[in-house]
Amino acid sequence: MTNYQIVIEYLGRNFSGWQIQKNSKSIQETLEIALKKTLRTQIKIIGSGRTDAGVNAIGQSANFYSKSEIKNEYKFLSTVNFFLKKYPISVLSLKKKKFKFHARHSAKKREYEYVIINRLAKPVIDFNRGWLINKNLDIREMKKAIKYFIGTHDFSAFRSSSCTAASPIRTIKSANIIKKGDKIFIKFISKSFLQKQVRSMVGCLKYVGERKWNSSKIKKIIKSKRRSSCAPPAPAEGLFLKKVFY
Repeated sequence: MTNYQIVIEYLGRNFSGWQIQKNSKSIQETLEIALKKTLRTQIKIIGSGRTDAGVNAIGQSANFYSKSEIKNEYKFLSTVNFFLKKYPISVLSLKKKKFKFHARHSAKKREYEYVIINRLAKPVIDFNRGWLINKNLDIREMKKAIKYFIGTHDFSAFRSSSCTAASPIRTIKSANIIKKGDKIFIKFISKSFLQKQVRSMVGCLKYVGERKWNSSKIKKIIKSKRRSSCAPPAPAEGLFLKKVFY
C-alpha cells in the first residue's frame, strides 16, 4: 500500500463543495470517480479541508492510498485529467508520501485568497472568479481594519450557524490586502478556519471600504462573539484556497 498526495485546481461553481453529499455533485466524488477509472480500483481521497459550495481552489491538497505503485506520473496525470475533462477540475501533481502523511491533519497552515473586482463594468474574462463591487473602496481603511484579525481570537461572530468545529478559537498568522489595477487581493493564513470565516471577514472589510464602518469596528465585532454583529458574508465565487503548507 502506497500513500500519494495530489494537488488539485478547481472552480467550485455548480458543485456542492468539496465533501461528498447525497443528491448533489461534489469535488471529492468527481475526483474519486476519475481516480477509480484511472487506477481501476475504488479510491477514497482525503482532502486538506472542506471548501464550501462555489469556493475555488488553486492548490487544494489531498491524499489517497493505492495497493499498486504508480510508476509513471506523466501517464497518471494525463489519464486522470482525461476523465476530468468535462469538469473545471485538474490534478496538477502527484507525490509519493510517507504512510502517515494525512492531507488534513499533517497541514501546518492554509492560505486563502479573496478576489474583489472593484470597477463599474462587469467582468468577462474573470466572470465568476471574483466579487464585483462597483463602489470605490477605501483601501487604506481596509488595510487598517484587517490588522485586527491577526492573532488568536474567538471568531464566533464570523462562523456559520452550521459550523461544526468544536472551538471558535483560531489564530490568523498573516492577513494583508494588495491592490493591482481594478483587483483587490485579500489574503489570510491560518492553520485552520471556521466555516464561512474568511467570507465573513471579507464581508466586514467591504463595509469598512464602503465607509459604512470605521476600521476599529472590526475589533468590536470580534469581542461581541455574536454572529448578528457581522456583515453578510462575501459570495463564494471570489474565494480561492491558494496553498496548503506542510
